[in-house]
Amino acid sequence: MLGAGASAQTIYTCVDGKGRSITADRPIPECTDRTQRELSTSGLVKRQVGPTLTAQEQAAQDEKDRQAAELRAREAEEKRRDRALVQRYPSREVHEQERAAALVQIDEVIKASAKRKSELADQRKAIDTEMEFYIKDPAKAPSSLKRRVEENDASVAVQKKFIADQEQEKKRVNLRFDEDLGKLKQLWALRNAPIHTGGGSAKPGKN
Repeated sequence: MLGAGASAQTIYTCVDGKGRSITADRPIPECTDRTQRELSTSGLVKRQVGPTLTAQEQAAQDEKDRQAAELRAREAEEKRRDRALVQRYPSREVHEQERAAALVQIDEVIKASAKRKSELADQRKAIDTEMEFYIKDPAKAPSSLKRRVEENDASVAVQKKFIADQEQEKKRVNLRFDEDLGKLKQLWALRNAPIHTGGGSAKPGKN
């Protein structure tokens, strides 16, 4: 007859390295290198306890767990970004409107820089007119006039580089919107896909 507390006991069983079947009421030290079965008092398997890992095996398992956790975190972050993307661009029209607005802002900046280039060109015409007096020997031109030439050249170079940078920015903006659009097409399709209830369609009866 089992005592009243026996029904609450857990039984561990395994076959050790020597082929012996061992049973105990706690994890079995002789079987730390192999799988042990945890049984209920009725003999049903509750779970299997894996072998104790070596330091190297534990480090490998920890690394595997870390990589799995990072993968889950990346997947969760990707889902979060996808939700945010669809919320920001619920339709193709909204997406194209924002693309156009972003490009317009860059075009306005380019237009302002082009206007500055035109002003610098007018200034250079005036400077060149003054330099005509020293066309035979430019070295005799006053230092203030030479400085104006240098400053004008430098300013024009700055504006040219700025405009070129803005043109590259337009390409980057378009590329970003194109990449978003490729993802959005998939997300919109999933969102608009019909939901199947699993009931199936009724088959027409025979006449």
